[in-house]
Amino acid sequence: MKKKVLETLEFTKVIQQLEAHAASSLGAEKCSRLVPLTDLEAVLEAQKETDEAATAYRLKGFVPLDGIHDIRAHVKRAMISGMLSPNELMEISATLRTTRGLVRFLGEFGENETDLPILSGYRNSLDAPKELSICLTEAISETGEVLDSASDNLRFLRHKLQSDGVRVREKLESLLRSSSVQKMLSDTIITIRGDRYVLPVKLEYRQHFGGVVHDQSASGQTVFIEPQSVQQLNNALSDIRLKIQIEIDKILFKLSAAVAEYADSLLQNVEILGHIDFAFAKAKYGKVIGGSRPLMNDHGFIQLNKARHPFIPINEVVANDVVIGADYSTIVITGPNTGGKTVALKTVGLCTLMAMSGLQIPAHDGSEVAVFKQVFADVGDEQSIEQSLSTFSSHMVNIVEILEDLDHESLVLFDELGAGTDPGEGAALAIAILDESMNRGARVIATTHYPELKAYGYNRENVMNASVEFDVETLSPTYRLLIGIPGKSNAFEISRKLGLNERLIINARKMVGTDTNAVENMIVALEQARNIAEEHQKDAEARLEEVTSLRAELENALLTYQEQKETQLEKAQKEAIGIIEKAKHDADEIIRELRSMRLNAQSSSTEKDWTKVKKRLDEAKPETVVKESVKMRKKHLPSFEAGDDVIVLSLDQQGVLLERSGADAWTVQLGIMKMKVAITDMTLVNKAKKPEMRQVTILRGKSTPVTSKLDLRGERYEAALMRLEKFLDDALLANYPSVSIIHGHGTGALRQGVHQYLKRHRAVKSYRFGGQGEGGMGATIVELK
Repeated sequence: MKKKVLETLEFTKVIQQLEAHAASSLGAEKCSRLVPLTDLEAVLEAQKETDEAATAYRLKGFVPLDGIHDIRAHVKRAMISGMLSPNELMEISATLRTTRGLVRFLGEFGENETDLPILSGYRNSLDAPKELSICLTEAISETGEVLDSASDNLRFLRHKLQSDGVRVREKLESLLRSSSVQKMLSDTIITIRGDRYVLPVKLEYRQHFGGVVHDQSASGQTVFIEPQSVQQLNNALSDIRLKIQIEIDKILFKLSAAVAEYADSLLQNVEILGHIDFAFAKAKYGKVIGGSRPLMNDHGFIQLNKARHPFIPINEVVANDVVIGADYSTIVITGPNTGGKTVALKTVGLCTLMAMSGLQIPAHDGSEVAVFKQVFADVGDEQSIEQSLSTFSSHMVNIVEILEDLDHESLVLFDELGAGTDPGEGAALAIAILDESMNRGARVIATTHYPELKAYGYNRENVMNASVEFDVETLSPTYRLLIGIPGKSNAFEISRKLGLNERLIINARKMVGTDTNAVENMIVALEQARNIAEEHQKDAEARLEEVTSLRAELENALLTYQEQKETQLEKAQKEAIGIIEKAKHDADEIIRELRSMRLNAQSSSTEKDWTKVKKRLDEAKPETVVKESVKMRKKHLPSFEAGDDVIVLSLDQQGVLLERSGADAWTVQLGIMKMKVAITDMTLVNKAKKPEMRQVTILRGKSTPVTSKLDLRGERYEAALMRLEKFLDDALLANYPSVSIIHGHGTGALRQGVHQYLKRHRAVKSYRFGGQGEGGMGATIVELK
């Protein structure tokens, strides 16, 4: 990229502003060398680095970069056995301290799962030797002084210097208290000259006072004399000072040697710290200009969303949208010289250079910039007095140079193309230059005030007209770039606003060609259409915002409903589980009581006792389940008749209907017991047989004898066990001491199941196979308790 282009588009000012955000000379040096990159991969990497730094800066609000120094010269001198000064060692110590702080700072993002691969790579490459850092911190203060803790000998010598100094002052203070001495002094104070304690003596007493003169006042009326009585003490102090300096030199040589030991790590740190400082300088600058990370491509497409010139204050600048490189490759900005065209031109050029340099650009998110091999610019008044060139000639020199290197990977910016010469010839040259640039495939943005180029934008497929809006009411540009609308001359409107006679304006209009009037009228119509479209767009955006807000409210309401629904379902499930557990517990208690009543051979249980048990079982039913079951049963209630076989649901026992007991109940025969049972608590098993078969129900009456044998041959396994259970209950109620169960030989599965059941039954005392005449292995004799 040519340096002249960078200066023309004021990229050098961007660099100056960027340097101001560097925390060290290392970072500032990197900023000063920043130039646009022409390789897409390199640009993407630079943009990613800036974006990572911006993310870290946004999340933390600060970066611990204070304390970085350019220590390269210090380290290199240490490498050749040079002795570093305390201040140089202090700078190395501060740089190490900052290095450790940055390692911790960048490490926090990995812990928070924030992905910053480039900065993490820098962090992993930093090396802050702990041993060297400790040595320097213990020996050198933050102000560059050698500390007493640097060595035991230094601490001893400095303590001795202090104590001996006190002795000298005490000796001199005793002299000050002498009245004979006081009259010879110009002031009763103790001062120091050349590291030796002295007294200010009046000139006339110089010979009488005695001692060594070390200095004289500016007036010459006072001499500073070291009394003979303290000369020996001052000599001792000088000797101690010499020893202290020797000890300090030994310490500095030792620390310098330690620095040389870690020279490679320190030099590598300097390079990396400069990169980190540079990255965060880019991030800080991006925040100041309200920048964003652009998308990048290498096929010449530019889309700037609300782009601003970075040197105009944000509260004053007008943001514009610019698109080029998709449907058209050239933009021609026409219209009078109002000051807005050049700003728009420079904004596009500067945003492109900034993006190619890895900087954020002053535009909204979603902006996209192309990477060009070359960016050319011919902007401003290029009149050269030194070369005796006119404005036109100077422009032509630049354009000739541009056309020599222009190709399909170039962006070229022409300001006032063809200006400075005859309008007809200038317009023709401008069209020829634009045609040549388009034929080479370059992306071109040109400004001009020639009306001929308005038609050019309509006669070429790859050209788009544009203009900068001008407010005739205020007689000033609005700086809004209008893509698709050529600029119109405002001379007549401005003249009218300024008070020119209307008759003169009418006469002037008659002198303008028909074609020119037609173009002007077309431009007016385009502006009106654009204004209407913008109003419609604003209305649509407002409606969209309203719909979006309403949708968000509905989504929030739906989310709240779903959360409440899940909460209520969870609560209902917990309550249902509780109800079921309670009902199960109560039912278990009742079943145990029923079994106890049945197994009691001498049971004197009455219908009243059974009714009580049934009532308790009804109360144990979950209310919601009962209601639902009742509701369902009412829809499908069968018609019961006397003699029907039914199951009593609450007792899970089979019985026979005897007679109706009211509208909603029947009297049911359950074994030897009769019970009144609600219709909703019964389900039909078998309908009563015809009248001639009614003796079956009579056999179920309590007067019917119970046999002592049960024949299970031919029965299915489950049905056999159900018959066995009922048979044992009946046998117990009939007070049989023993019964016989015939199961046959078969496969043995039925026999095994019968024995397993008998083994668990609490009323079975013992059981055995049948003997001779009792069925043998095909029968089992059961002894009951």
